[in-house]
Amino acid sequence: MVSMKQLRRFLLLVIACSAALLHLAAADPGPRFENEIQAFIQADRVKPPLREGILFVGSSIFREWTNVTEMMAPLPVVNRAFGGSRTDDQLARFDPVVLPHAPRIIVYYCGSNDIKEGRGPDAAFLDFKVFSERVRRIWPATRLLFVSSTRSLDRVDKWDRVDHYNGLVRAYCAETPLRRFIDINRALIDADGCPRTDLYRADKLHFHPAAYVAFTALIRPVLADEWRKAGAVKAVPIEPATSGPVAP
Repeated sequence: MVSMKQLRRFLLLVIACSAALLHLAAADPGPRFENEIQAFIQADRVKPPLREGILFVGSSIFREWTNVTEMMAPLPVVNRAFGGSRTDDQLARFDPVVLPHAPRIIVYYCGSNDIKEGRGPDAAFLDFKVFSERVRRIWPATRLLFVSSTRSLDRVDKWDRVDHYNGLVRAYCAETPLRRFIDINRALIDADGCPRTDLYRADKLHFHPAAYVAFTALIRPVLADEWRKAGAVKAVPIEPATSGPVAP
């Protein structure tokens, strides 16, 4: 007899495959983010991409983490996030952004803009799942770490949707091999559970350097653990995070 868990997995797979076919049949993404993508392509021409390393992808929360390579060192990190992007943009731009790097680990932050623009958390989750399954088809051994969407101060009225989106991905990662969920929202509250307003810039969405130091403390140990499990190279020593400058 088929269990409810097996049935749920089957239905999710059917939905994901259907969504993948729709994305493959979709029109060319057009000029959206074309300047940013061309800049990535040019950078890869000037300096051939680091293959089988660690690739950060996503929207502006990662794009503005301009010194992530230094803060994650000695782990071999490349940042290819582009600001303003949604989960469907990560799919549309998968080939030029992700394929050249053939990463052993992908660190993914995206979905905040979906919710801000009125897309449902279920749609954002489905896009992420299609992204994840595409990674699995191309590189079965590649690990994918999902960094939680932030409960930012500019959209308190949408926190329930953010929580729903994060919850869907957390459950998916818990039951899917080589997938892991990292919650960075705990870095954005104090001991009393109140938002740390000092970490936010004036737009109440993007962050001051101190926030990235806090994110590093949460992300880098997990990333180092996954890098060792991937067996890419011998284990690398991980020192405590430092508060290097982060350009706005």
